[in-house]
Amino acid sequence: MATPVTHYLRTSKMPHIWCPGCGHGIVLGAVLRAIDSNGLDKDKVCVVSGIGCASRAPGYLDFNTLHTTHGRAIAFATGIKMAKPELKVIVLTGDGDAAAIGGNHLIHAARRNIGITTVCFNNSIYGMTSGQYSPMTPTGSLASTAPYGNIEEPFDLCDLVYAAGASYVARGTAYHALLLSKLIARAIATEGFSFVEAITQCPTYYGRRNKLRSAVDMLKWQKEHAVSVAAASKMSAEELAGKFRIGELGVRTRQEYCRRYAGLMETAQKEEAERDA
Repeated sequence: MATPVTHYLRTSKMPHIWCPGCGHGIVLGAVLRAIDSNGLDKDKVCVVSGIGCASRAPGYLDFNTLHTTHGRAIAFATGIKMAKPELKVIVLTGDGDAAAIGGNHLIHAARRNIGITTVCFNNSIYGMTSGQYSPMTPTGSLASTAPYGNIEEPFDLCDLVYAAGASYVARGTAYHALLLSKLIARAIATEGFSFVEAITQCPTYYGRRNKLRSAVDMLKWQKEHAVSVAAASKMSAEELAGKFRIGELGVRTRQEYCRRYAGLMETAQKEEAERDA
């Protein structure tokens, strides 16, 4: 049975603005249960977002929160982490916010391996602005800016972030909510840059246009197309066609950026003190 997490919510900000059937509430619940399971002090958590449906989430949360400009959540979060490395900094972002205008910030945060956890709510569309296609919209899918079908290939964000240098990369879904919460908890416990892609549903601006029926049907799609990492390792490329892996996709140990920066500062200050002696 899921643990109640309402004490992390700013109930005065309710009701939320998400559409009926949107999966963002499930993902947000997974984030809160992950924070709760790690036993974090609310005053030591800072949640940062950019612009978009997912980026509305921090407004409902009773932590230190910051709602920033479009695509810049990780840039703001980097500044916070550098100034206050003792904080647990978590970025909540959508696929458009993270992979399009914020794509370079995402790549370089992973390259630096700075101790930020990023959770990307991937609903395959720009929902807040009525359904333009994003870098995560599947090829052939309809969008307001792709009335004949998207001709582009989507990113594999997990592969991208791990290749850039992140310490921890995982993927879950709104359907697999308990697994998703465990993956986010492990991401938060990681010292370096960690990233979790949460596949979720937008029945209003993606599902309706692509005739995916209801939110329940979209959750069933997640159930039927997700394959665990262990099961995928035993499947052929043909068997995996059209499916996606869930679970931990990449874990490595690298020194965290703020620690390296602190070491650099210590060395520079020591040399300066020796010169002045």
